[in-house]
Amino acid sequence: MTDFDVSDVYEFALGLGKSADDVGKTMRPVVQKGALNIKKEMQEDASGHPHFSYLPAAISYDTKATRSEISAEIGPDKDKRGGAIANIPYFGTSNNSAVLDINGPLDREEPPFIKAIENAIEDLL
Repeated sequence: MTDFDVSDVYEFALGLGKSADDVGKTMRPVVQKGALNIKKEMQEDASGHPHFSYLPAAISYDTKATRSEISAEIGPDKDKRGGAIANIPYFGTSNNSAVLDINGPLDREEPPFIKAIENAIEDLL
């Protein structure tokens, strides 16, 4: 899992007279959009796999926000059909290699996510 620490954004915005609520209202949609993009790409990557046909439907995301932090958790939900065995295609077993790249969608989303944060900071100014 990759974390993006945007606490400096909060500090900067507060120094400009913006409230934590202003920052949250501006940044939460950025985090949600990034999480949705990663989820969709993970679902696309997992689609059509003959042994893990239910995996795409098990991939979801949740966002959480406090006054000083916004986070997203993205990936297979172990409580959904197909989610409990997701570790096999993503991490492999002692007999088989991984067939899906769990970090690829996150790595590809990082540049547009950072750009979206930069744009959101400009909007706060």
